Formats: sequence, C-alpha cells, structure tokens
Amino acid sequence: MTKKQKKLLKKILLAVAVFAVACLISFLLPDFPGKQWVSLAVFLAAYFLAGGDIVRKALLGIKNGQVFDENFLMALATVGAFFVGEYPEGVMVMILFQIGELFQAYAVGKSRKSISSLMQIRPDYANLIENGETREISPEKVSVGDYILVKPGEKVPLDGIITEGNSSLDTAALTGESLPREVSAGDTAISGCINLRGTLTVQVTKTSSESTVSKILDMVENASARKAQAENFISRFARYYTPVVVILAVILAFVPPIILGGGFSDWIYRALNFLVVSCPCALVISVPLGFFGGIGGAAKQGILMKGSNYLEALAKTDAFVFDKTGTLTKGNFKVTKLAPVDISETDLLKYTALAESQSSHPIAISIVEEYKAACTLLSETGSFSDVSDVEELAGFGVRAIAEEKEILAGNLRLMKEKNISLPADITEFTTGTAVYVAVDGTFAGTICVEDEIKPDTVSALETLRNSGIRKLVMLTGDKKATGEAIAKKLGLSDVHTELLPADKVTHLEELLTLQPSGHTLAYVGDGINDAPVLARADIGIAMGGLGSDAAIEAADIVIMTDEPSKLPTAIRIARGTMRIVRQNIVFALGVKVLVLLLSALGYSNMWMAIFADVGVCVLAILNSMRALRLR
Repeated sequence: MTKKQKKLLKKILLAVAVFAVACLISFLLPDFPGKQWVSLAVFLAAYFLAGGDIVRKALLGIKNGQVFDENFLMALATVGAFFVGEYPEGVMVMILFQIGELFQAYAVGKSRKSISSLMQIRPDYANLIENGETREISPEKVSVGDYILVKPGEKVPLDGIITEGNSSLDTAALTGESLPREVSAGDTAISGCINLRGTLTVQVTKTSSESTVSKILDMVENASARKAQAENFISRFARYYTPVVVILAVILAFVPPIILGGGFSDWIYRALNFLVVSCPCALVISVPLGFFGGIGGAAKQGILMKGSNYLEALAKTDAFVFDKTGTLTKGNFKVTKLAPVDISETDLLKYTALAESQSSHPIAISIVEEYKAACTLLSETGSFSDVSDVEELAGFGVRAIAEEKEILAGNLRLMKEKNISLPADITEFTTGTAVYVAVDGTFAGTICVEDEIKPDTVSALETLRNSGIRKLVMLTGDKKATGEAIAKKLGLSDVHTELLPADKVTHLEELLTLQPSGHTLAYVGDGINDAPVLARADIGIAMGGLGSDAAIEAADIVIMTDEPSKLPTAIRIARGTMRIVRQNIVFALGVKVLVLLLSALGYSNMWMAIFADVGVCVLAILNSMRALRLR
C-alpha cells in the first residue's frame, strides 16, 4: 500500500470512529440539554473528516466551470441529507465513497505494478571503458562505437555487440520468459536484459534514445493515449448523463410536491437518493481500469499492446494472415544444396557470399556463414574487402561488384529481369528457397537454402482454429513448391506464394474487403520487411520484438519473443478483458437504472442508494482486477 493510500485509510478509520461516537450520542445516550446540537457537531466532524476534500474539490470544480462531476454529486447529496435531518446517512455516504476511492487506488496501483515492473528495465548507468579504465556515466552520454562493461547482476544499458565474455542474459522483463539466453562474443546484447553471470564487454550499436528499451518504454507510456471505443463511449456518456441526472433530481424534488401538494421533505429525500445513485464512477473507473488491467496482464506475458483500442480490436479478430519467414518458421536458414553450372561449388558459394555480404536478410546471412565455415575447413581466409557497388533490389535480390566481376544473386524474376539465359536442365529444388546466381551475365548455378518451422507453430495454429478463428492465411515470397510444402506441414490450405512486398499488400486488401462487418483481420509478421502490410491490416502484430526496431515501430501489438503460441494467449487476454468490461457496463447500468426508478417512486432509501453507487463501484473494480490474472 502506498503512502497516499495509507493516509486515506487512516482518515477513513478516524471518520468511522468519530461516526460511531456520534451514533452513540444520538441513539444510545439518554437525552440531556443540548444533545441535538452536540450530536450534530460530532456528525459534522465525522462528515468533514471523511469528505472534506470531496467538498473542497466540488467547490473548486464549480469555480473552474467543471460542475457536473462525482465530487459535485456527492457533496450536493450529502449536504442535502444534513438539511433534511438525515445526518447518519449523509456521513455514511461520504465514508463509503472514500472506501470506494481506496479500492480504486489499490486496484489502479495493482494494475500499474505490472507496467511499472516493465518500466524498471530502464538502466540507471553504464560502465564506460576509456583508456583501460571504467567509469559510471549516464547511458544518454554513451556514443555509438563506445565500449561498455556489464558486470554480473547489472542491466545491459544499451544495445550492442558482445566483444568479450560469456554469460546468460535474463530477458524475463522484456519477454516474460523465465529461461535465460546464453550469449558469447559476437552475439547481440539487448538493453534492459540482466546479466546473470560473467562480465561482458559490449560495443554500443545504438544510442540511448534509439535503444530497444527506450522504444519499448515509449510504446508502453503512450498506450493510455489510444482509447478503446468502449472507453470513449463511457467518457461521452458521463459527460451528458451527469447533468441530465442533476436536472431530473431538481425536477423530482420540486415539481411533484407543487403539482400533487404536500411537504417537500419526502421528495427532496427521494431526489437526494437519486443523486447518490446517479454518480457514474462505477463506469468511469472500472471500464478504463479493465482495459489497463488487460494491457498490464498481457505485458507480463511478453505481449505489448500500444493501446486499449488494439486490445478491443484483437478481441473481434477472426482472421489471421501470416508472413512465413521469421514468423511461422525460425528464419534461421541453412544452405542445404549447391548446383553449380560450369564453375566449382566453392566458387559458386564464394561469389554468392561476396554479393550477399552486406545484406541483413536471413538468407544472405546463412550463405555468408556457410562460406565462412567452408573457408575454415579449407584453412582459407574469407575476405569481403573487395566488394563494391552493392545494390539491394527489393523483391528481386542483390547486385554487387566483387573481384572485378558483376554478381547477381536472387530469385528467378531477377534472372529474367537481367536477361540471364538459363540452361534447359536447370536444377529445380522441391523444398527450400532457391537463390539463383549469375556472374558477368552468365548463369553460374543455384543454391538451396531451407528454413525450419518453429516448434510451437503447429500447436499455435490449431489453438487459434479451436478458439473460433475462421481464416488462417499464409503469404510468402517463396516459390510455389516451397511455400505449399511448408503450408502442408502446418495444415494451411490458404497460401499465396512468390509475392513481392507490394503483392502482399494487394492480397491483404482483397482479404479485408471480404471481412464481415464488425470483425477484424490481423497480419502477423517479423517486422523486418513487413512494415507496409503491418500498417495496412486492421491490427499489425510483430513477432520477435526483442531487438527489432522495425517490429516496435510498425506494429500495433508486439510479441516480444518469437513464439507463435503467444498469439492464442493474446486472443484470450483480449476477449477476457472485453468480457469483463461488458460485465461492468451491464451490471453498473442495470443496478443504477433499477435503483433510480425505485428512488423516484419512493421505494428506495439512502442505504440502497449507497450500494447502487459505492457498492457497485467496488464490485466493478474488483471484477476489473481479474483482467490482471488473465492467461
């Protein structure tokens, strides 16, 4: 419990004690001179102990032109109760209202805890290495290319490449995963991870503002700005609902006794009940709290949502479109076959590796790694210094000049685009991705690179089907045979192959036009080259946000790990949160409407009104807190 919450609790307990004394004087002690005034004074003391700040806020609201809020309603109703002689009820309304505020503060604190634990990943300092010595400085003062030391137990302050040391990195704060990641020289160190053992020397590759941890925290901090339709509805509803209720209460207090005759006291009492019931705090508090709890619960699972609007949209999703590489498959390619034409296998691998040496594409990296491994076996040095004029040809491949030769490496479309003549007996690979290679305008052969399906992909897709997802589609740039072979293993019948990035957008737009009204479509990609499709979908979900700037920037929802099994988890959390939000809306409005009618007809008293306001608010808040425990 926070200091502020403890202070509020003490104030409530003191008010309850004084209220008990007031009740003792009023109802149990025998009459004595001035008993009525003493009783009133003690009740007033209890009232101002419990609700002095509420009255002050109501007066400030009137002064600032913001009249119709919950403080105004509570102050008006309770002061009115004192005027009609209902002292105990006036005090108890304030005490119970403050108890509701305490529950709200506790629930919000509980929800924030899951977010704040994520916020604690921000490192406080970096150990900068200069002239063989280390000194602690702010991460903001470290530049790209500097070397930092990360000791056991410290957070990695900035993204970089490990140059010395071996260790295990705890990524739980970022991914929700309990198993540490083993790292050594040459591996990437991600900011926000905790170094569990061995000292690491890291060469910084990103400044503090561009680091993974900064991007994640910016995303989380801005999540509350993007409100769901249900939240916007409640905000608009409260804006018009409260003044309407106040006007109705005034009418109820004065019009019936004027028309029907009789005393005003009974009708004013009904109107006061009406005001207490009408306070919309159960809705205004519990609905945003439910969404906040859902976002916090998802964050604990390594699923970051950029706003409650995306959580709401995810709950309506009934179609998923997947990129293949890095999403359904590992993206860890391996060269499996070489089919040279009029050159040796070694030369074919060498020329391809030289052309791909400056590319960050997973296929290019696998070819370069295979060439390095071959050089090691042959006790040769694989040099990439003699490579120039590298040109990335989006959707086709790469062109480069190496060893005074023009090298083309890419797909079949690249060969046709450059008018490369292919032999009639060209080797066709039934599985994997084919990289076609030409040297100085002459076809030099084909390299087969294959990818592996992630261990949990099949079970994740099956779980999505069982959860009511009606359509699962795979889009890939792979050739038809490879794409269909992977789709068959995954049990996907709807697959589109040999697609350029623009083709993926076209296919996605066609699928969007076929979506039923009120349903959403999600695109799931690895965030590296899927930004246009992620942006075009109803919801863009990026896999493997850990270390991927593109994923965090382009997507609406980021799965921090590379696990497709997190998708059914995200769906369950989104649907569970929306179920809780709907329960709160129906329950709060239903009880309030019922008690408002009873109050107007004279069948309700202040205690029933208190339950309809504070009681419903507390129950709705407790229900909202369930969103934190959704799995």
